Amino acid sequence: MSAASKDRPEGAGPGEGPRAPGESDLVPPASPPADTEGAVWRAKDRGFFGHPRGLATLFATEAWERFSYYGMKAILLYYMYDRATEGGLGIAPATASSLIAVYGASIYLAAIGGGWFSDRLLGARRATLYGGTLIMLGHICLALPAGRGALYASMALIVLGTGLLKPNISTSVGSLYAKNDPRRDAGFSIYYMGISVGAVLAPLLVGTLGQRYDYHLGFGLAAIGMAAGLIVYIRGGRRLSAADLRPSNPLHRSDIKLAPALAIAALPTTLTALLVVAALTGTLTADAVVGGISVLAVALPVGYFTVMLRSSRTTPRERAGVRAYIPLFVAAVFFWFIQEQGASVLALYADRSTDLGALGFTVPSSWFQSTGSLVLICLTPIFAVLWVRLGSHQPPAPAKFGLGLIFAGISYVLLVYPALQSGRSNPLWLFASFAVVTVGEILLSPVGLSVTTQLAPAAFVTQTMGLWLASNAAAQGISAQVVRLYDRDHAAMYFGVIGGASVAVGLALLAALPAVQSRIRTATGVPSPAPGREVTRRGV
Repeated sequence: MSAASKDRPEGAGPGEGPRAPGESDLVPPASPPADTEGAVWRAKDRGFFGHPRGLATLFATEAWERFSYYGMKAILLYYMYDRATEGGLGIAPATASSLIAVYGASIYLAAIGGGWFSDRLLGARRATLYGGTLIMLGHICLALPAGRGALYASMALIVLGTGLLKPNISTSVGSLYAKNDPRRDAGFSIYYMGISVGAVLAPLLVGTLGQRYDYHLGFGLAAIGMAAGLIVYIRGGRRLSAADLRPSNPLHRSDIKLAPALAIAALPTTLTALLVVAALTGTLTADAVVGGISVLAVALPVGYFTVMLRSSRTTPRERAGVRAYIPLFVAAVFFWFIQEQGASVLALYADRSTDLGALGFTVPSSWFQSTGSLVLICLTPIFAVLWVRLGSHQPPAPAKFGLGLIFAGISYVLLVYPALQSGRSNPLWLFASFAVVTVGEILLSPVGLSVTTQLAPAAFVTQTMGLWLASNAAAQGISAQVVRLYDRDHAAMYFGVIGGASVAVGLALLAALPAVQSRIRTATGVPSPAPGREVTRRGV
């Protein structure tokens, strides 16, 4: 062990000597740590259930961040469309549902850019800290009774903050382990459990406070949750890998070309000018913003596929892999289209079409948002054991996509019968719908991450992971337009048509399984491997 390691205070990361009083955990050391020393440190650090102590920091930070996000999301729709006399903003329910959808789409689009800022400019540690701070400020905006202006400001802050935090805190988990560390997969499983814990508790606590007392109190609790996450992150910073302090691929002056740099620098100014003109002329409306983001969310993946298919850096075999990925991408869009409507259409159905007192006590409509995460916690270990038992006999990736899509469709078809009845429906129907779509998520989401990395062209690995995120953004961009069609009088038709279409697409994918699987084998040169780690989209 080196002298620096010997003098390192308990919990310090590799390459970090004793700190002067007041020295920040976020300031990079004068010289990077040696790889060998970092590997030794990571292998010996077993202070958190046999894992590096930094995992406890990231587990708690992510649990609090997800608590703040899912808590806010559980009551946001109701805050939007409730009358001002009831503490809301009085936005039309259809418009509110569209705003919720494009809000989600924007978060996934921002996550694509957030990874670039970390890799080239900030490093994962700073990106996570700055992102968490922006998220907290966004929740504080909602906690203030300042009307629609505060709502839109909070949306912008939380979108930018989540875009910085989400891709980089996951990267920090990986930095705690050497690449061949056998604890790595188990570490990610523990980390993602933190996500589920935060997502289960948030609607129960924030939802109850917001709906039964005051919306702004609920949003305030979400802000406190994110503040707690930041405190945990800063205090535990010395337990994290020193590699997170620096950009992995820093941007140098020689990398900056004059013309593109000027164009990029002019973009914010041009965009700001256009927004000012639109505001002054009255064309900057909620509907215009929804429409613009919807178009962007759909255009982005189309652009991704076009560039990868036409690039000279994509080999013929890789091009076959991209073509094989297209039907899986379309299936993912269909799936997220239904799954993400839990915070808009199903939240509206819970509030206005469900008998919340049918179980002998009144259930706040926001509590339904905990169902999926609770089912995820209970069923994910069962599926993990099942895949291990089946081994090479488990369904291939396209089959899991098809089955996941069928489960998503069934979750909507289940609601056709109660929607046809007069009066409010029993809440068990809605609980069942959330549970069934979560089964689909367990089937589709983990293998989606796996097959995306498997089929990514070598020159576009990072961009292809961005493409996986873009499937959710595209789904919510389309959903922002479709949710306007939902109303109580036509709910049965809405659920039946969308659910039936999803089942049909899932069946079509299963029918095309031999062809799709053949293309995957052609692209990879080997049979499709089983997914390695059961990770759901909630952890993306």
